[in-house]
Amino acid sequence: MNIVVLGAQWGDEGKGKIIDFLAEGAAVVVRYQGGNNAGHTVVIDGKKFALRMVPSGILHKGKKCVIGNGLVIDPKALLEELKYLKKNGIYTGSNLLVSENTNVILPYHKLLDTLNESKSKKGKIGTTSRGIGPAYMDKMGRTGIRMVDLLNARVLKEKLERNLQFKNYVLKNYYRVKPFNKNVLFKEYLGYGKKLKRYIVNTFPFLYEQVLLDKNILFEGAQGTMLDIDFGTYPFVTSSNSTSGGACTGSGVGPNAINKIIGVTKAYTTRVGEGPFPSELSDDFGAMLRKKGNEYGVNTGRPRRCGWFDAVVGRYSAMVNGLTGLAVTKLDVLSGIKELKICVAYNINGKIVKDFPADMDNLAAAKPVYKTVKGWDEDLTRINKYSELPGNTKKYLKEIEKLTGVNISILSIGPERSQTFILDKIWKR
Repeated sequence: MNIVVLGAQWGDEGKGKIIDFLAEGAAVVVRYQGGNNAGHTVVIDGKKFALRMVPSGILHKGKKCVIGNGLVIDPKALLEELKYLKKNGIYTGSNLLVSENTNVILPYHKLLDTLNESKSKKGKIGTTSRGIGPAYMDKMGRTGIRMVDLLNARVLKEKLERNLQFKNYVLKNYYRVKPFNKNVLFKEYLGYGKKLKRYIVNTFPFLYEQVLLDKNILFEGAQGTMLDIDFGTYPFVTSSNSTSGGACTGSGVGPNAINKIIGVTKAYTTRVGEGPFPSELSDDFGAMLRKKGNEYGVNTGRPRRCGWFDAVVGRYSAMVNGLTGLAVTKLDVLSGIKELKICVAYNINGKIVKDFPADMDNLAAAKPVYKTVKGWDEDLTRINKYSELPGNTKKYLKEIEKLTGVNISILSIGPERSQTFILDKIWKR
């Protein structure tokens, strides 16, 4: 049984927790796209773990974790993350495999990311400035340096020489900043290769073997559907395919091996960075929701924009991902709110639209059309099963299922691993 878990909104939906919860039944956990711009938070017995590149399954003993070819890796940041895990008693060793095909983030990627964003007076993307976009640009431009290249001094030197000819020219003549020294970078990244050599392998045969052995594989997505480079709110998106298709291209596992696709969604909606957000609440209520839900970025600490649940986004996400189930998180945050609203359509220049628009001008002009439902006062954080939920909570969840066309498979009512329960069987076919 192979399951993809991904974000069904604009990221930050609580994927890390859901993946950690499901990892108990998995033999292998695969991260398939993004980089250290993603932050997955897991809380176990009151202790918080923040992961950026290493799959969340590493928090379970004996699970094989794979960093797939669909990522871009900052080797220095990866070594820091491994050090952080070791300090917190988490063993990686032979349990972590890094695809040798994975592209590398270099210092010039991070600098160009920052400079490009600061130079943009209009249309800022809201990047984390970690070099993700520029690294993917090099990958698609066929000039990227891959993890396997860090193990080959000749290849690394040749690629650095070629890349720095162009990068340094741009840095010096366009941005007017100091160029990079080739020899310094060569020595530094060859050193990273030596430190990470034990992890860098050809992961495709391993994953193919796991499929043949009928092992349970969990595919971990980063960011969210609405940040997908093809299907998101372009250009305010990430630089990779964060939808379900990315699980195959970012790991080397064929689509016929995928059995279930679970979309993680908050009981409301949040977004970090720039771009249209139709159901955003830019008032005191939105600020209250942010504070109550602790809506601040794991990596950056940036406050998240908060809004009501957007069923237009939910339906769109269900379509482009082929969702077979939903995992609803942070349901407990909505306790104590008398009336809840769900965005069921958009009013765009007087026309009611139920399908998510590709035109950003139309999306920016979209006014949410709401359906109001009754809220509940009860504290949900101590509930152990669906039948114990308040009647109005159940009605709210049923409305989400109806509007998205997808059944809810998992519910999360708090940050702890224990504050999660299953509504239907996950790992059984």
